[in-house]
Amino acid sequence: MDKAPEEAALCAALFNALRDPALLVGPDTRLRALNAPMRALLPAARAGDPLALTLRSPDVLDAATRVLAGGPAEGVIWRERVPVERVFDAHVAPLELAEGTLCMLTLRETTDALRVERMRSDFIANVSHELRTPLASVLGFVETLQGPARDDPNARVRFLGIMRDQARRMQRLIDDLLSLSRIEQQAHLRPNAPVDFVGVVRHVVDGLDLIAKENRVTLQIEAPPTLIIPGDRDELIRLVENLVGNAITYGSLPDRVTNVEISVAQQGDQARLRVRDHGKGIARADLPRLTERFYRADAGASRAKGGTGLGLALVKHIVARHRGRLSITSEPGDGACFEALLPKS
Repeated sequence: MDKAPEEAALCAALFNALRDPALLVGPDTRLRALNAPMRALLPAARAGDPLALTLRSPDVLDAATRVLAGGPAEGVIWRERVPVERVFDAHVAPLELAEGTLCMLTLRETTDALRVERMRSDFIANVSHELRTPLASVLGFVETLQGPARDDPNARVRFLGIMRDQARRMQRLIDDLLSLSRIEQQAHLRPNAPVDFVGVVRHVVDGLDLIAKENRVTLQIEAPPTLIIPGDRDELIRLVENLVGNAITYGSLPDRVTNVEISVAQQGDQARLRVRDHGKGIARADLPRLTERFYRADAGASRAKGGTGLGLALVKHIVARHRGRLSITSEPGDGACFEALLPKS
């Protein structure tokens, strides 16, 4: 009994069962077959098409040519830039059959891994930069107090005050980093303890009232007596503190008193928190990036006001952990509005 058809069927079944995108190229450099993941990746590719028309990657084409000429298996990088940038590890291996040498090309996407690695590198660089400035300032003043200003009481008082402010800036940065790390580690665990969201908001507003008055900002709150949602009380306090604190800090104007409007309401099966300021607003180009770590629409003003660049990143992760949604709208010169929707059940 001829086993060739059975072996061919088995090979075809194994080829189609591969999890990664794969295709077979014949000695004539035309496609012989594509498995389902490869057809999803390259919907226009068809058996019989030249490989050069299917993958416009010189490195992959050169590797396939060498393998079909009798060379060993090779691994190359394939980058697809349209419609979005994607990166694949391409493995080109020979397949010896009775009709001659074919080659099988398999792809493994590494886009997410490279993006994570890039984010990690950027994160380390940003943390180093954010800590280096206040640390250098503290060290500089320490050396001054040990040297030229050793016997100057006025300079000592002034320098110690600056050193305290810089140390607190580093402390806030480290606290935010630890909070962000903790929230990310628990992102898959949705909090479900009953929390009075209105009570959280009123608690935060009462605590920030003095800071608001110092910035010539009036806090106005509109909320029902109570609104229970499942959540983590400490994280929800952090969420409201960051949104209201940002509205006070960046919504204030030097020439007049401004209002920050805070409202809590039930919207369908969700609780809605809306924080609206009437400051100078945010440029449209900055809106999509506001929740990125260390991104600042106005870096100089943020650092001068003690910002760590992590507040809205924390807000985004807290909302995500509570399975909610965050939206930001703003027009330059007309303030900004931050809205968080959190499920009630």
